[in-house]
Amino acid sequence: MTFDEAVSGMMREIEANWDARTPVHLASEFYGVGSRDAEFWFAEFEWADLGDLSGRDVLHLQCHLGTETAAFARRGARTVGLDISGAAVTAARRIAAEAGLDIEYVRANVFDAAQALSGRRFDVVYTGKGALVYLPDLDRWAGVVADLLRPGGSVYVVEFHPLLAALGLVPAPDEGTDLVLRHDYLAGDGPRRLDSAHSYTDGPPLDGPTVSYEWSHGLGELVTALVGAGLRVTALRETDEVPWPRWPRMTRTARGWWRLPSDEPRIPLLYGLRATAPTD
Repeated sequence: MTFDEAVSGMMREIEANWDARTPVHLASEFYGVGSRDAEFWFAEFEWADLGDLSGRDVLHLQCHLGTETAAFARRGARTVGLDISGAAVTAARRIAAEAGLDIEYVRANVFDAAQALSGRRFDVVYTGKGALVYLPDLDRWAGVVADLLRPGGSVYVVEFHPLLAALGLVPAPDEGTDLVLRHDYLAGDGPRRLDSAHSYTDGPPLDGPTVSYEWSHGLGELVTALVGAGLRVTALRETDEVPWPRWPRMTRTARGWWRLPSDEPRIPLLYGLRATAPTD
């Protein structure tokens, strides 16, 4: 990975911040480590798009505690998780061992994934729900993903919709009842600096670095980056459901996710995108 010193410094701060978040997340009700089924974190359309994973090689980028990674292993995939946080990787290894799951975890910056994995290639590269905002360069990231895929392999991106990100993933202190645009939908104005003693989960203040950075990425930027890396977009889905109640007035669905009340306009809150590598 080669970035200028300013961006490299930001990424070091992001790593330190996620190290500090890890113990809070491990103990949080939000993640429910050890009690919540890994399948909870997946939208229903994800498994239809991913298909049968039995016997396939799956890489989960920016996997954090491995709460989602475990679902791939349980479905029979040879599973690898990669994350920038050493604390998170250590925790993920312990969680997998306690659950009796054979998952390999690697600590590395996602931009160094190809080198960290010694040139190995995968049938599926998965990344999801809150990962892309920590990437300063989607074109470079897409190139890394392409290098990680076997011929005919697919990358599957499941992310909070840029519209939701623009409305704010975490409630603002002065938030009223209206949906208010608070952040950029599109890239262009550089990273947003965040400094908060609390994470997005329940739990106590962080005992460690509190500064992090996020970059906005619109859907057009993502699609263009993947196509520019030689991949072909084969599916794009949007849904109005998310795994947690972003606004107090959201209603719970039958499967335990949340959406805005039925008398309000439906807006996309999450999307899934699949892109495939050439077969030769």
